Amino acid sequence: MNLAFELRQLLGTDAVADDEQTLAAHSGDKWFAAKAPEAVVFAKSTSDVSKVLKFASSKNIPVTPRGAGFGYAGGCVPVKKGIALSLMRMNRIKEVNFAEVVAVVEPGVITADLKKAARDQKLFYPPDPASMKDCSIGGNVATNAGGPRCLKYGVTRNYVIGLEVVLANGDVLRTGGRVHKNKTGFDLIGLFVGSEGLLGVATEITVRLLPLPPARATLSAAFAKMPEAAAAVQEIFAGGFLPAAVEIADSFTLEAARKDLGHAIVPAGNAHLLVDLDGQEASVRSEAEAIRDLLAARKPNAIETAMGEEACEKLWALRRQFSNSLRATGLTKLNQDVVVPRSHIVDLTEFAECLSAKSGFPIACFGHAGDGNIHVNIMAAGYNRDEAVREKVEHALDELFAQVLAWGGVITGEHGIGLAKKPWWPEATTEPVRNLHRQIKAVLDPNGILNPGKFVD
Repeated sequence: MNLAFELRQLLGTDAVADDEQTLAAHSGDKWFAAKAPEAVVFAKSTSDVSKVLKFASSKNIPVTPRGAGFGYAGGCVPVKKGIALSLMRMNRIKEVNFAEVVAVVEPGVITADLKKAARDQKLFYPPDPASMKDCSIGGNVATNAGGPRCLKYGVTRNYVIGLEVVLANGDVLRTGGRVHKNKTGFDLIGLFVGSEGLLGVATEITVRLLPLPPARATLSAAFAKMPEAAAAVQEIFAGGFLPAAVEIADSFTLEAARKDLGHAIVPAGNAHLLVDLDGQEASVRSEAEAIRDLLAARKPNAIETAMGEEACEKLWALRRQFSNSLRATGLTKLNQDVVVPRSHIVDLTEFAECLSAKSGFPIACFGHAGDGNIHVNIMAAGYNRDEAVREKVEHALDELFAQVLAWGGVITGEHGIGLAKKPWWPEATTEPVRNLHRQIKAVLDPNGILNPGKFVD
């Protein structure tokens, strides 16, 4: 019997689609692999999700959960076809509670919408992935998403205090709650956050919020060379400052931005540093002045300070356009969200330059200098149509990941393993770690129906 027909019998006609256009739209994310599912289910409730998983479990049908589809690692590609389970119709902000400083949301809520709803009540949800206007909270939970403010505030996992999760057999599990401290049993929330849809489907998420900082400042500085910018970062920390964010960008990234946005917008230099501060106005002004003096002493090509949300966002507009500017080159942008110990940031950018010369691919580095999470983008012409190009990229990635691991780094900081990093999962982990992943997967999903074909096979 036709899968879509059976699902319509179970959930209703408007909850299921199997037309070619919808299947194609749910065949992947922002990475380059794609495979069409046999049917797409648009869940509207926890009950819908539970029914789908009970049905799929009984018939051993693969189910690939997905949010907005803005991941960068192929995490929601339906490798084994079956059902693509979309959570995007579950998009209610159920509550923003000022007194308890929490929000309760469904997984389809867009991250920027949650941030605005919190802000409207003078509260603050810190995680800020670059795609926050497009990505969903459910996807953020699945990948443990980060963003520039991770330096001071941490990642998604640091804010999830309660979860409702539907397990592979359709059982509904609730863990955590509305309190900001909780040590009742194992950290099941930590288990599900970052599990990439392999262990269960989050249908309700409770996040802790913070008081909204009343003041903000941003400093933008351009330097002649990347080591000068990196040294300035270390000096900021040595001075006892903890910015909300510290972002860095290299020469290829800046040159792409100049071609895309214009020379007037991008300051002259081969390295760009962006420092964000928040807190009480007096302390923010004081710290901004001190850091400006610190940066000015290093003789940057240009330096600028902004105070207040609107002025700060004008400086941040350049940073938020880096990815689009790199895509505008016409080359395929292969974004690797590696993390190295902060002492190796300059080493990483220098290694990227050498790897670029050796491989023949331009490589752009930018990202979160404050926590060592640098996005190394291999820019490849003909990647989607030329097998030889793809093989060369794979060899370049072998070298990149091997060096990152040798420095004590990791191969992904916020995008996840998905399909993109699956070939390097064994190198990035030990056999006891991989075996434990397999055992946990087997307990929670004994038939292996949830997001099959990914890194835990």
